[in-house]
Amino acid sequence: MIHMRPAAARGHFDHGWLDTFHTFSFGDYFDAEHSGFRSLRVMNEDRVAPGQGFGMHGHRDMEIVTLVLSGALEHRDSLGNGEVLRPDELQRMTAGTGIRHSEFNPSETEPVHLYQIWITPEQRGLTPGYEQRAFDAPASEGRWQLIASRDGRDGSLTVNQDVSLWRAQLDAGRELHSELNPQRFGWLQVMTGQVELNELMLAAGDGAAISDETKLLICASASSEMLLFDLN
Repeated sequence: MIHMRPAAARGHFDHGWLDTFHTFSFGDYFDAEHSGFRSLRVMNEDRVAPGQGFGMHGHRDMEIVTLVLSGALEHRDSLGNGEVLRPDELQRMTAGTGIRHSEFNPSETEPVHLYQIWITPEQRGLTPGYEQRAFDAPASEGRWQLIASRDGRDGSLTVNQDVSLWRAQLDAGRELHSELNPQRFGWLQVMTGQVELNELMLAAGDGAAISDETKLLICASASSEMLLFDLN
């Protein structure tokens, strides 16, 4: 069973400096039917104007994963970390007992386009932590590349939840076959391009909740980049 979450149905706010889309309930956007999927709690697509950003603010008891599609995002936090996140890099922040951070577009001319993902951790009160890593883009061309997992296997980031996050890039006309344990769940998020998932057409910004499926066939009708979550 596959349920599509169309890009156009997401919550949307244009604040001038920030153009943001919310797949699930977030902030001032509430949708009782879309308040997360399994442990996946937030799926925000943001575009931040040059020289703008989020001032210092706090989080608790959440695994926060950030991925930049274009531009750059400068991060600073109360643990003393100060990094710039660029395309093909992934950041994981464990908020745990409490962490404060800021996110800022350091460019004077180029907007930053990013996805921020929140995952509910397996337990509350974890020690706050931070991890950032570069991933080889060619490793995700025409195949699934593991970028985050519970055990940090194969060089992926570590998240405190039973979830595996995969990234893939597909050229037009290419396809990917995947298998899903029937006792688990999936979420496919199309970040760019257009693909067909088991005969369901998905474009950039569209998501799909997957349950009771064992085989997934993804065919790209345009050059595409996507994320696939394997969830308990």
